Amino acid sequence: MAEVSIEKLATDIGTTVDRLVQQFKDSGVTKAAGEIVTEEEKKILLDHLSKSHGGTGVEGPRKMTLQRKTTSTISLGKSKAVKVEVRRKRTYVKRTDSEEQRLAEEEAANAATAALAQLEAEKNAADAAKAAAEEKIAKAAEARKVQEVERAARVEKAKKEAEERKKNEPTMSPEEKKAHDLARSEEERIRKQQEEEIQRKLEEDAKKAAEEARKLAEENDMRWKEEEIRRKKQEAEDVHVHSNRYAQEAEDEQDMKVERTSRRRKKSKKNAGEDLKHGFNKPAQPVERIVKIGETITVGELASRMAKKGTEVIKAMMKMGEMATINQILDQDTAVLVVEEMGHKYELVNDNALEDELIADSAQGDKDTRAPVVTIMGHVDHGKTSLLDYIRRAKVADSEAGGITQHIGAYSVATDNGRITFLDTPGHAAFTAMRARGAVATDIVILVVAADDGVMPQTKEAVQHARAAGVPLIIAVNKMDKEGADPDRVRNELSQLEVISEEWGGEHQFVSVSAKTGMGIDSLLEAISLQAELLDLKAVATGPARGIVIESRLDKGRGPVASVLIQEGELKAGDILLCGEEYGRVRAMRDEHGQEIKLAGPSTPVEVLGLSGVPIAGENALVVQDERKAREVAAKRHTKQREVKLAKQQKAKLENMFANMESGDVSELNVVLKADVQGSIEAIAESLINLSTDEVKVNIVGSGVGGITETDASLAAASSAIVVGFNVRADASARRVIEAEEIDLRYYSIIYELIDEVKKAMSGMLAPEFKQQIMGLAEVRDVFKSPKIGAIAGCMVTEGVIKRANPIRVLRDNVVIYEGGLESLRRFKDDVQEVKKGIECGIGVKNYNDVKVGDQIEVYEVVEVKREL
Repeated sequence: MAEVSIEKLATDIGTTVDRLVQQFKDSGVTKAAGEIVTEEEKKILLDHLSKSHGGTGVEGPRKMTLQRKTTSTISLGKSKAVKVEVRRKRTYVKRTDSEEQRLAEEEAANAATAALAQLEAEKNAADAAKAAAEEKIAKAAEARKVQEVERAARVEKAKKEAEERKKNEPTMSPEEKKAHDLARSEEERIRKQQEEEIQRKLEEDAKKAAEEARKLAEENDMRWKEEEIRRKKQEAEDVHVHSNRYAQEAEDEQDMKVERTSRRRKKSKKNAGEDLKHGFNKPAQPVERIVKIGETITVGELASRMAKKGTEVIKAMMKMGEMATINQILDQDTAVLVVEEMGHKYELVNDNALEDELIADSAQGDKDTRAPVVTIMGHVDHGKTSLLDYIRRAKVADSEAGGITQHIGAYSVATDNGRITFLDTPGHAAFTAMRARGAVATDIVILVVAADDGVMPQTKEAVQHARAAGVPLIIAVNKMDKEGADPDRVRNELSQLEVISEEWGGEHQFVSVSAKTGMGIDSLLEAISLQAELLDLKAVATGPARGIVIESRLDKGRGPVASVLIQEGELKAGDILLCGEEYGRVRAMRDEHGQEIKLAGPSTPVEVLGLSGVPIAGENALVVQDERKAREVAAKRHTKQREVKLAKQQKAKLENMFANMESGDVSELNVVLKADVQGSIEAIAESLINLSTDEVKVNIVGSGVGGITETDASLAAASSAIVVGFNVRADASARRVIEAEEIDLRYYSIIYELIDEVKKAMSGMLAPEFKQQIMGLAEVRDVFKSPKIGAIAGCMVTEGVIKRANPIRVLRDNVVIYEGGLESLRRFKDDVQEVKKGIECGIGVKNYNDVKVGDQIEVYEVVEVKREL
């Protein structure tokens, strides 16, 4: 800056002339207005002002930052380019004298440390080389010493041999002696030459080892010196030095990072795609694998376990004559054949390991005597239920529709001879599965044969079931009070089935009874007790319960209800019960009278509430300790059942594919079946399927336990099916869908009427149809007791008309519980013939007093309708 006047300087820095003159005076420079200010005087003023504000005076800059920016362009193709801008920033800091001194001391200390380390390394290398050379020299000296010892030993041995020869050998001639001395001298000369050669080799090896050690030490020394020179040269190449070591390291690291990111190497197209190749080679020989096979397996899963493609497995199965798809389920035998055909080994595994573990966990205890389980079997209408009613002092047969048993019932009866558990099975031909379950779960079978009717088809079937189950048979010849009773005829006909009475030299007890008069009942109970005593029936009375599901149904108010016969252990409320595909915690238990009980022991039938669904009748029931395991087993069983079902469907499709193509269109009768209990579903479905012919086939598209719901009606509409209700009714929403879709809805309460009607419809013998037309529906609002009539139901007519002369049904939760007629129909105190919709009335049901609030009374009439094809 050039010299300026006081006024110009005051104007430039923005102050007054007087104040600037005063500041010059304070700094020790006397100035007046109009004088010139030199450069030196400005520095003095600046130094004074800096110190007066707490500074250190005017000094040179201690820190300086340099920035550099370079721009380059990278081409990515014909018309694409990317501009890359690299910015570098370096900061230079001026060191103070103290920092310079400290850095010099650090460098001197580092140099001294490096020199010491180098001297130590050189010393160690020289020591190692010297030790190696000394070791080799010592080994050579040791070898020489050994050779000297060996040579002395050989000389001594030669002297001894010479003396021996002199003693033993005869006197030799001068020529022989001369030849012998020459040979010995030659041998000695050769031996000396060999020893000298060995000594020379050892000395050469020692010299070589010493020379190698010296060269190694010199090479190490030279390499260390070169590394030190290179390191110092690299340090000297740095363009700038920071006073702060950490700043220097950070800057160097930043430079390296920029160089790494900016350095781009083009990949050669010569080896393009090399990194995409797999890292393994195809095996030279086929790999033999061990394939684990369960009870069922899909084609895709089997192919995965053999490490094969699904198409290869399908091709192999087609060669074996089996058409298959990738998702088809194979049974174990088929899967084994496929595995062997494709050159692998198989291992059969047990899918029921978890179930076996649960069964094994059941506690074992001391066995005590238990009550016998007695199944009553026989032909329809031979008096089985009436006989049991007399024993139980009950009237079950009167409440059965058509007077025949269509459910399997379990009752525990206390008699003079002890407690006995009775199973009452249906006698109709359709209920074969129910009778088979009764025979499996029992200890003794009572075969009831009517004395006036003799042996019938279901009687023969009952004998076959009893033999298959391996249980003893007691024959009760019923209806002995009739005039046409002929017990000898029964004995003759049963003897043809190899059922010989004890009077004729056989092993079966025959007891003549009458369910109406009670004749021979005591003898029958005594025969049961005798047979049970011979069987010596015992069971574990404590521990987790095991049993069998006798019957199951869906109750609208209580949910799934299962009738279980306990065979071992104790069942308590709160236990976790596993029944086939269903499980749950037992919420409540009731006996056959509907009384709630807390504990059920062996040979005790109970109704169980709390399961997750309606179990299949005949499944084993087991109490488990772990709910998680019960859930796993139930889910696994459900999956397995579904796989088996799919396998059957697929097999049927494949087998019938060509038959369907040849026969053309086949008429199918689709049926949606609903019933009150599981056993009835089995019986009706099997009976309807057995009615199928070559021209007309019955197809059960849906079935279930409980009332007919809107879902069932929608299924029937979608599949053009008829809806059949056996002892159940459709709810309001289902009725609306059925009316809107005009679905054929049929109600039945007797199984042979259902089967006969379907059979006639299919065979073309279409007699006039007697159709049950519902006239009206009344809802019970209250129940009053009358001393003359009994229970009077105070009702509101909700649909149609209630007529006194028409038959009625009592519905509870859309399930038929009674069927009969009206005792009385009153409006206030007047007897009336009919009551219309929306009017209250009093209804007395004939021979039935168990009407409850919420029940529905359905009035219908049988109308004859001509059928049309």
